[in-house]
Amino acid sequence: QEPWTFRRPDLVLACLPDVFVPSAFPGNPPQPGHGVSVAAATGHTVVLVDQTEDILAKSRKGIEESLRRVAKKKFAENPKAGDEFVDKTLSSISTSTDAASVVHSTDLVVEAIVENLKVKTELFTRLDKFAAEHTIFASNTSSLQITSIANATTRQDRFAGLHFFNPVPLMKLVEVIKTPMTSQKTFESLIDFSRSLGKHPVSCKDTPGFIVNRLLVPYLLEAVRLYERGDASKEDIDTAMKLGAGYPMGPFELLDYVGLDTTKFILDGWHEMDAKNPLFQPSSSLDKLVAENKFGKKTGEGYYKYK
Repeated sequence: QEPWTFRRPDLVLACLPDVFVPSAFPGNPPQPGHGVSVAAATGHTVVLVDQTEDILAKSRKGIEESLRRVAKKKFAENPKAGDEFVDKTLSSISTSTDAASVVHSTDLVVEAIVENLKVKTELFTRLDKFAAEHTIFASNTSSLQITSIANATTRQDRFAGLHFFNPVPLMKLVEVIKTPMTSQKTFESLIDFSRSLGKHPVSCKDTPGFIVNRLLVPYLLEAVRLYERGDASKEDIDTAMKLGAGYPMGPFELLDYVGLDTTKFILDGWHEMDAKNPLFQPSSSLDKLVAENKFGKKTGEGYYKYK
């Protein structure tokens, strides 16, 4: 029973051959869990865990819709094969509202619940009591310290970070985060599992933001500071980065797409950890927009307005 791993940008939990996945806690919008379909479609058995049957039903419906879109493109010349692909993948996914009752038979747990250290540690402390000795725990957090979460368990050597990117079915990257306590066996299992999903894993130490967000968030905030100083307009900054750097979206467009509340949450957490770091300093315009509940595209207004 070699432990494996899988994760998904907003819900997940996985293993080989069995997978267990928590998705959303109260306060988080229900996440459809399309990443779970990636694990199920590559031969893994997945158990999707959430707080209510209603959320699970919506998640399963979202997964099925995602699979049918994939099948339509993948099996354009053979619709029957596409239907068989969808049915087979769905048959590998079950659901539960009781994590403790299913975690004992899983090889990998991938957590993707609300970004709250207390809530995450409470979940892992509970699951640690019921999980098998060999079971690997992984968190999909993008902003919290993996070590802090792992310390809530007795399996620090079998604990790591698995950071997937949205939309999981399309994005190839997975960041595998190794803490000072993560064993080489656990690390290699997660690398192998990521590859079994058709992903490209990269490794990073347990440092704030890992690789992508550690570079991306300061870049976004430096664009905001450039605008706040009056050095350039939002529109010209976005145009410059798209035409000059070849980025598909400008920094303000990306901020509104990601969510200003999400960006502020990450920045605030980093600032609390390292208040003197100039890259982690608060932004007056970001704070103001979030205080006004202007989070970007999802609320109709952020740095730009949306119809």
